[in-house]
Amino acid sequence: MELVSRLAREPWTDRPACVHPVLSAVARAAHDHSSSAGRRELLPLAPRFLDTSAPGFESAARLVSLCASTALASGELTGDERRRMVGAHRTALHLLGAEERPGGAARWWLPTVKRWRWGEPFYRTFVATEQAAEAVAITARTSDGNPDVRLRSLLKLCLATQGAVRPSPSWSASAQKSWS
Repeated sequence: MELVSRLAREPWTDRPACVHPVLSAVARAAHDHSSSAGRRELLPLAPRFLDTSAPGFESAARLVSLCASTALASGELTGDERRRMVGAHRTALHLLGAEERPGGAARWWLPTVKRWRWGEPFYRTFVATEQAAEAVAITARTSDGNPDVRLRSLLKLCLATQGAVRPSPSWSASAQKSWS
């Protein structure tokens, strides 16, 4: 993220304003849980982070949903981790309109902060960033084989949800439509 801040001609920071805060949290966690070689392989992705910040629940919820579902599918989780990831995933789906009720603790805090019009900034800045970072840490820990490959793939998928990368021609036509 520091490289992205320099590319954007922003002050040196690991939280550049031009990058969506949840995407930034995913990138920092992927970087932190990668090996030295894996970190070097993340560098070419830096320009794709520019101008990915978009307001609203949708971007944050899509990123959390992707990261939480990846963590849930990646293997062994403790009971608390599974509960938090299921709650994060259900809340994200609720915010995307696919789930009737939010999951986990969001059942209580989300209606309250929405009434005060703090819902989107609170979710985007605090809740979603923590949930996504935890999901990345779980994915790194439970990855079979080399976690660098799995983390880089997750990061590329997160960039795709923000429109930062286009699907490769090898993807199916239905998958390409969903990313367009």
